[in-house]
Parts: sequence; structure tokens; C-alpha cells
Amino acid sequence: MTADSTSSSPALPSKALPSKLQRTLFQRIFEPKDIKSLSPARLVLTYMILIFWSFVVLFPLYWLLVTSFKLPIHVSDGPVYLPFIDFEPSSHAWSYIFFDLGNDTFRPYLNSLIIAFASTVLAVLFGSMAAYALTRITYRPKIMSIFAFILILAAVVISTIAAGIPWQVGLAVGAALFVLFLLTLAKRFKRSLGNNDILFWIISQRILPPVVAVLPIYVMFQQVGLLDTHFALIIVYMAVNLPIVVWLMRDFFATIPIDLEESAELDGASRFRIFLTIVMPLAKPGLAATFLLVLILSWNEYLLALFLSTADAQTMPLLVAAQNATRGPQWWYMSVLIVIMILPVIAMTGLLQRFITRGLLIGAVKG
Repeated sequence: MTADSTSSSPALPSKALPSKLQRTLFQRIFEPKDIKSLSPARLVLTYMILIFWSFVVLFPLYWLLVTSFKLPIHVSDGPVYLPFIDFEPSSHAWSYIFFDLGNDTFRPYLNSLIIAFASTVLAVLFGSMAAYALTRITYRPKIMSIFAFILILAAVVISTIAAGIPWQVGLAVGAALFVLFLLTLAKRFKRSLGNNDILFWIISQRILPPVVAVLPIYVMFQQVGLLDTHFALIIVYMAVNLPIVVWLMRDFFATIPIDLEESAELDGASRFRIFLTIVMPLAKPGLAATFLLVLILSWNEYLLALFLSTADAQTMPLLVAAQNATRGPQWWYMSVLIVIMILPVIAMTGLLQRFITRGLLIGAVKG
């Protein structure tokens, strides 16, 4: 009886069920279909923001490119941005930079390539070693040993400048005195520092404004006869950017499981081999991101190059600044120089692109 009554019960109207499942116009516009997608309204807003931000980022590059094809009168008359509509393009600025100046353009360009890439490679190499050591090895340097090193180094510098002692002799005597102190008097002092203290001291070097240290650096290289050389700028750029490499790479190395290194150590691998064959390949994203950041800082550096170079080691930022003549900035020449100046950085960004995104996010979330 129950079965018959159930089977013979009237079916629900076909329009009753869909009425509750139908989405309103407001819901279709402002609510996403599922958790993995965006609503149409939010999607449109997102693309509008991205298009606006792309315009903000790319317009300076467009302005540079357009200005490099303008005559001085077009730059002086007012804002004109559309070639063949607002003005007739001219290649006079490109011809002047590449043919009339010639060697005065390519020499600073080559100097920038050599100095920026060499200093970046050295900074990333030595900074990665220091960062790995601070991540995996516990250090306890004694405070008095640090003070002794500073005093001996100051004495070597003063003796070289004031007494005229050759810097090679002063450096050798200072190193001998420091080693003698470590073997004898240093054992009597107990207070020491840790890895975090060392890391803070390293990164604190970036807090110091470069203009404070540039004059002592200038005097030092003047005394040793290394002014206006590639070697001087490479060493200084490497030293200036070393704290950034240590600070960034330490976080990357901390994300690498230590079990891999312990297994390799049990198999007889040395610490240096573990660093080269296991740690460095796993840290490629971090190395790529750090390399590009340091390269940009070295490529655009102006103050140190201004003091430590004149003609032989002149870099591109100095050449760009030299276009500010007595009659005002020559924007058309500046634009050509800046356009060709940013090409190596853009090329390196394209080559390292697949590592950069992952490298910038490693260590951002820890749990």
C-alpha cells in the first residue's frame, strides 16, 4: 500500500527546483562561480589596475625612446610624444653618440660591463660562502680579538699615510702582529660574540652613508696608486654589496634541509664539496635573484665612481651625468645613453626570469 502510494504521488513542478538554483544578475557579476576563479567585476577591476600600473611603469621607457629621436627644438617646445604626428623623428642623437663621440661612448660602456659583472660575481661568490658559514657553523669570536684587529689595521693605515711606509710592508707586519696576538694574549679574554652579532654587524655596513666612507677610500687608493683603475672599483663595489648578499643568501640557505648535507658528510664529502655540489645547486633561485639585485646596484652606482675614476675607468652613470652641460640637460643625448645602458640589465632579467620569481618568494613564508 505504501509502495503504491509512493509511486503514484504527483511529481513536483518542473519550474520549482531551478528557481532556487538560478543565480541573479548581481550574483553573476559580483560573485565567482567557484573558489578558484574571480568574479567578472573583480576580474575587470584587476585588469584595469594592471593596465594602469603597466602604463606607469612603461611610460618612462617610452619617453626615453621617443626623446632619443627628437631634435632639441622638439624637446624645448613642449611635451610631444607621438612620432610622425607631433614631430618628425631624427637619428641625430644616435649618430652623435655612436659616431661623433665613438670611443668616448664605448669605453665607459665596456668599463661598466667589466666592473659591474666582475664585482657582482665576486660579491655573490664570497657573500654566499659567508652566508652559508653563518647558517651552518657556530662562531664565537672574542671581542678583544676584534678590537685588536681594528687597532692594528688603523696603525697600518696611519703608518702608510703618515710615515710613508710601503703598504705591502705595513700589511705584512700588521698580519704578523695580529697572529701573534691570537696565539698569546687573546686566550686570556673570555667575552665573545655570536652568529647573529656578526650578521648584524655585516648588514649595519649598509646603514652607513657612502659619502662618509668615500673620502677615506679615495685617500687609500691614492696612496697605493690604484685610482682610476678597474681593480679599485671592482673591490669597492664588491665590499659595498657584500652585506646585501650575506643577508639575502642566509635566508635561502636556511630553507635547505640540513639532512642532505649530513648524509653527504657521512659519505665522506668535505664541507666545501657539500657547499659546491649540494647547497649551491639547490640555492639557484636565490642566487639568481641576489645576482640581479647586486648587478643593478653596481650598474647604477654613481658616487664611488665619481671619486675613484676620471677617464680610464669611467662608467656609464658618469657619462650620462656629463650630458648636463652649461646650457642645461641635453635630454636627447641622455636618452640615447640610458636606452643602451639598460639593455644588459634587461637581458640578464630575461635570462634569469625562471629563477627570479621563485627566488624572491623563498623564505617569505615560514612555518
